[in-house]
Amino acid sequence: MTSVGAALFAATSTDLMQARWLMALSLGSHIILSCLGVALPTLIFVVHRRGLRNGDADALALARRLGKCAAVLFAVGAVSGTVLSFEMGILWPGMMGTFGDVIGLPFALEGIFFFLEAIFLGIYLYGWRGLPARLHLATLIPIALSGVAGTFCIVAVNAWMNNPAGFDLVTYAETGRVVDVDPWAAMFNGNVWIQFAHLLPATYVVTGFLVASVYAVGWARGRRDRLHRLGLEVGLLIGCVAIPLQLVTGDLIARHAAANQPVKFAAMELIPSTDSGVPMTLGGLYIDGEVVGAIEIPYLTSLILDFDPDATVVGLDSVPPEDRPPENVVHLSFQLMVLLGTALAALAAWTGWVWWRRRDLPRSRWWLRAVILSGPAAVLALEAGWTTTEVGRQPWIAYEVMRVAEAVTGQPGVGVILVGLIAVYLGLGASLWFVLHRMSARWRAGEEVATPYGPPGAEQEPVVVGTSVGGASERGGDGAGSGGSGEVSR
Repeated sequence: MTSVGAALFAATSTDLMQARWLMALSLGSHIILSCLGVALPTLIFVVHRRGLRNGDADALALARRLGKCAAVLFAVGAVSGTVLSFEMGILWPGMMGTFGDVIGLPFALEGIFFFLEAIFLGIYLYGWRGLPARLHLATLIPIALSGVAGTFCIVAVNAWMNNPAGFDLVTYAETGRVVDVDPWAAMFNGNVWIQFAHLLPATYVVTGFLVASVYAVGWARGRRDRLHRLGLEVGLLIGCVAIPLQLVTGDLIARHAAANQPVKFAAMELIPSTDSGVPMTLGGLYIDGEVVGAIEIPYLTSLILDFDPDATVVGLDSVPPEDRPPENVVHLSFQLMVLLGTALAALAAWTGWVWWRRRDLPRSRWWLRAVILSGPAAVLALEAGWTTTEVGRQPWIAYEVMRVAEAVTGQPGVGVILVGLIAVYLGLGASLWFVLHRMSARWRAGEEVATPYGPPGAEQEPVVVGTSVGGASERGGDGAGSGGSGEVSR
């Protein structure tokens, strides 16, 4: 292996590495579905409410379709979430066996919120014909709130891993015994609010830009009916509103890391040694104790962190090498997250500027291509941010309390489980794509029965929608500029 390759991947035991890859695969897959589960009900609520307020049949049809997509994503997410629950106990018995009483509360509460979300999602899906319109719309509220509350519970566990609390740390350090357990203090630890404040906008960024990306692809292929425009507009609205909050909370969480996990921050910014007047490092790798191939902007890290160009910043040399995270993985993932987040913010700013001036979306092909790429970019930024958080905590599973190597299972067969899980996730991914593709094909063929109710005073009998996610109306062509291809034929 070259020196660069060796710098990127530190050697470790086979079992520990397999367990890490297994957890990374599960978390990396589930977090995307979790984001959609949290934010998609809010997006559906916006569309559904518009349909009722404005007598907009296209908006109601879009809400119904997105609801069906949410149900499919929820089902797959339930599978991946269940896998994660088992993995916590199977792969990391050292942590769960020792601290299960400390961090068990948020796991239990998350289960309750999960079932509430599932119950109300079922009511929403089957309520199109059995509930009054306004009451039906209101069922989306507990779905969205349950998703947010469940996310808080899971973030609370991860925040505890970054800031252990809720037990007597001194006694544990001296004797290895967990005493004076306070589950509420563990749940509301010193990291939870800042991590939650950063992750929650991320769910809306990912969901908004993914939905906009899907409809932008249809728009680029000539499906310029009104339903596609609604999907594009609402997706961009959610994503563009959330991305500034994401940037602000990103700055706050970086400052929090510098104060409470200085070695993680040193890896994020690739700061070799504690020094004053620290430059900002763009790109580069940490090899043999030196930063190689980077562009440095003098004093900028010190200036941003403490508003003082001569401020002292803790470096990697503050702890022994065995207590440092994989510097290059943390640094590159952090920079990728910042780069993509900045690009999404620029797209949001341009879209907002054009809308403010013209009350219309930009018409440039480059803008449309950027929107198409915004969904994958948001997902990649999410994965990079999660990598920064998790890898940056290494080698600790509970920061400065328990190492990952102490928590991992000693049982054989982790590699077999990893291979099996890869096969399962490939099957789940293929099934998800197949089901969504078939749903789109049916909508494209005009086989969908539209909403059984409309705005107050509208007819309540079944109607057939002339537009679809997959294609333009057969009656109205592409509908560009006419506003008529999304009409409902009765």
